[in-house]
Amino acid sequence: MPIFEYVCKGCQHEFEALIFGQQKAECPKCKSKKLELQLSVFAVSAKSGGSGPSAMPSGGCGSCGDPRGPGACSMEDLD
Repeated sequence: MPIFEYVCKGCQHEFEALIFGQQKAECPKCKSKKLELQLSVFAVSAKSGGSGPSAMPSGGCGSCGDPRGPGACSMEDLD
């Protein structure tokens, strides 16, 4: 059940919607179904028992989201 981010084309309201199966999202403010899907970024969190720079969790790969971190998926650089 993914969470999607939208902007309503009618009232410009920005919101997130949890979508089940074939369900279609609608603006919670004006009930319009004319929506623009936004590019979403997800967060990866890791618990750490230590402190300091070495204990800071690293995020997922920026290319594919692999939780092992940047470059872990071995995808070619797109630049």
